[in-house]
Amino acid sequence: MKTRVKKIAIAPMMDWTDRHDRYFLRLITRRSLLYTEMVTTGAILHGPRERLLKFDLSEHPVAVQLGGSEPADLAESARIAADFGYDEINLNVGCPSDRVQSGRFGACLMREPDLVARCVEAMKNAVSVPVTVKCRIGVDEQEPEEALPAMAKAVRGAGCETLIVHARKAWLEGLSPKENRDVPPLDYPLVYRLKQAMPDMEIIINGGIATLDEAEAHLAHVDGVMLGRAAYQHPYILAEADRRFYGDGHDVPSRHEVLEGFVLYVQEEMAHGTHLHAMTRHILGLFQGCPGARAFRRHISENAPRPGAGAEVIREAMALVRDPDETALPLAVAR
Repeated sequence: MKTRVKKIAIAPMMDWTDRHDRYFLRLITRRSLLYTEMVTTGAILHGPRERLLKFDLSEHPVAVQLGGSEPADLAESARIAADFGYDEINLNVGCPSDRVQSGRFGACLMREPDLVARCVEAMKNAVSVPVTVKCRIGVDEQEPEEALPAMAKAVRGAGCETLIVHARKAWLEGLSPKENRDVPPLDYPLVYRLKQAMPDMEIIINGGIATLDEAEAHLAHVDGVMLGRAAYQHPYILAEADRRFYGDGHDVPSRHEVLEGFVLYVQEEMAHGTHLHAMTRHILGLFQGCPGARAFRRHISENAPRPGAGAEVIREAMALVRDPDETALPLAVAR
């Protein structure tokens, strides 16, 4: 059985896990695996690939998630992404949006495991970094007990060693993408059974996991846990992830120390033309549950979008909230 190395990962989330958010999260956790938003093959092959794929070296380990269903396009996109320096190439077989349905990729690929296998094989032939797949347990009227193992066996046969499973069906008919994140019931035991049936495959579970305690409970059954909205909306839950799951004894930064590091990043990015609000929108949940958290969020939300606003907005907001972890030692992230 493989050694567990991806115990904690942060899910690819459209409009959320851009490079600014990933830099911010890396100030909190050094070891958790980060993922980009889904990037389509068309955007990489014909769009502004430098803007879409650019990332900071501090983000390692970082994976790119691709959306597509044409093996040749995925192979070329994977090669381009690998040349940018990504540590893993992930294929999206789980997104339920209207956009992916019209483009024959994302969750609708659950119906075509043989095609997914051909995509994986083409990507693996193009790159030397790991190629992984993220899927649902089924779509629409599919029977998950049949659909999930079929997908797992197909991609494993194509050389994929890691499958990330969002433990919900996707209903492409009748539910919106937002509803698909909550309405279909979770079936964690099905994912556990998949791991038991395929012990040589790395299985990572995703969906509705809100705390590190819940993550630890899942790790008794699978190889890794992927956190989504919980990690974005309450990012400081990741502060103990390195010590708890990787045995990394570095000093845990306080929330204020995280922001001090982020301010340096913000100043450098603004010097290159990045808008303040594009970065500060990712930090609103940092003080969730702390005295003054609402004032912190309000100050940033009201002031960051204003013309001429700079990093001082973050420092002003910091003064409005009490950090219960102020005694932690400073954190430095090299730029």
